[in-house]
Amino acid sequence: MQPVGPEAREPEDRTHPWWKVMCLTGVDYFSTLSYLPGIAALAAGALSPLATLLIVALTLFGMLPMYRRVARESPHGQGSVAMLERLLSFWRGKIFVLVLLGFVATSWIITITLSAADATVHLLENPYLPESFPHGTLAAVVVTVVLLLILGGVFLLGFSEAVGVAIPLVAVFLALNAVIVVVGLGEVAANPAVLGNWTSALTARGSGLTDIVGPAVLAFPLLVLGLSGFETGVSMMPLVASEGETPEQRLAARIRNTRKLLTTAALIMSVYLIATTFVTTVLIPPEQFRPGGGANGRALAWLAHRYLGEGFGTVYDVSSVLILWFAGASAMAGLINIVPRYLPSYGMAPEWGRAVRPVVIVYTLISIVITIAFGADVDAQAGAYATGILAMMFSGAIAVTISVFRARHRGGAVGFTVLTLVLLYALTANVIEKPDGLAISAMFIAGIIIVSLISRVSRTTELRAERIEFDEPARRFVAENLAHDGRLDLIANKRDSGAVKEYRLKEKAQRVMNPVPSAADVLFLEIDVVDPSEFSQVLRVRGEEVDGYRVLRTSSPAAPNAIAAILLALRDATGVRPHAHFEWSEGSPIAHLLRYLILGRGDTPPVVREIIRKTEPDPARRPGIHVGG
Repeated sequence: MQPVGPEAREPEDRTHPWWKVMCLTGVDYFSTLSYLPGIAALAAGALSPLATLLIVALTLFGMLPMYRRVARESPHGQGSVAMLERLLSFWRGKIFVLVLLGFVATSWIITITLSAADATVHLLENPYLPESFPHGTLAAVVVTVVLLLILGGVFLLGFSEAVGVAIPLVAVFLALNAVIVVVGLGEVAANPAVLGNWTSALTARGSGLTDIVGPAVLAFPLLVLGLSGFETGVSMMPLVASEGETPEQRLAARIRNTRKLLTTAALIMSVYLIATTFVTTVLIPPEQFRPGGGANGRALAWLAHRYLGEGFGTVYDVSSVLILWFAGASAMAGLINIVPRYLPSYGMAPEWGRAVRPVVIVYTLISIVITIAFGADVDAQAGAYATGILAMMFSGAIAVTISVFRARHRGGAVGFTVLTLVLLYALTANVIEKPDGLAISAMFIAGIIIVSLISRVSRTTELRAERIEFDEPARRFVAENLAHDGRLDLIANKRDSGAVKEYRLKEKAQRVMNPVPSAADVLFLEIDVVDPSEFSQVLRVRGEEVDGYRVLRTSSPAAPNAIAAILLALRDATGVRPHAHFEWSEGSPIAHLLRYLILGRGDTPPVVREIIRKTEPDPARRPGIHVGG
């Protein structure tokens, strides 16, 4: 996994045309056609087409513009999380991102487990399945775990294989749905009575605006869940192929292609949602949508069996099972592309967390544990699924709204504010109806924070430098120091005023308390701690002269780690074992430890020595650390 930012290498070797990546995101987005019409009918009854129109309006005039802007402002696959991260600095920003990643992990992990469990339900309820085949919770868990293992195996092979599997699944599924819609519209045209029954059901609810719009608005939060594909779409931007001679041109092309992906997916889904909701509501008796009914959770499958025969219906069932199973691929791809871009760079996960295959294994194991814990029950996971997705979309709406306000686009600011309020309503309604979803999300958040902090503490004694660059004056100072007596003696200094007197007194004190040869030439080494919540960065060492005193200065999230990295770099570059001279710090060792973990400073000498000890196993090659006072 490449680091995020303009310096990241363009991954031309594993990119794909935007329409292929759309199929990978679409296995999650388009697969909701298997159950959304049934959910709409159960929630809004005869008014479900109107509720669907609200979702389509939200899709085309809210979510699509929002994520098109996210694609422009966060083009390296970080999604809306990166936009919100920029609003907060220091540890507040890191904790805020961890909370958001908790909701992201909730929605996408549960998407994987819930989709696989839903595929299992379609499989076990198929009429052609032998009656002797095991049923019940144990069978559902076993089948779901097998599907998860196969899904993980596909991703262990690579992204190209995942994209290759997604394309035919999406194409066949959309084609089968188109056939059902066309046949369904033909049945409506041939039997005007069913249309009359539907209009009668509408009028029976009342003629007032509240009577018509009210139930549709109440059903609205349940249908918002089908919009989860937008976040996965922007999270997979690094997979979208682009053209151009320079990195800037390729990045602009990737943004344009991602916008094509989002727009095309939204238009396709909008047409299918309206058409499928209409035919299922008009043609299926209301009692069939209720729990235990033949159309509960599988309305289009019911139409396929009823009007196109058992053979076609079984083909549709197989297609539904496959796309629901592989819907987890979209979530898996999103997790692979976004989570490793944050936790390892924060020092809150091992470096192997940047690689694809290890994290696939981790996510697959977590999915299996959750499946066993919930007994592969779709309804039991629905609350956490909804909470995670709605929280993720709500945070994205906030990020875009703030961005538009800063850009002083008044019309856009008003529109995105309304969108934020709509998603807040949906999130609140869902939490009130299914509070267990918030509790499960809180468990994910707590787990990520605890594991992240443990990892951060365990990695504090790493060098934490991506690379070290010395400017020309710094290289000259080192060369002059070596030319004087063949030694490298450095005095660590925490800069106060930076005046000449400070360096004169510091050098005098060190020559008294430490074994600095009287004739030795010395360099001062100063580390400016900047944002200690960061974990690592490029160390750019500058050489600066203060009235004859030569100083090597750099900025780093942690002073001891930077000093150790610079000493080792000097040893490797010159072949001379450098000696660093320190003064003991006053105060409690526990307080110094906490200051180091949180603020990047503390009792520096022992930490520097420990970092060098862990990095260099040969004591004879370790830079010398001398402490007095």
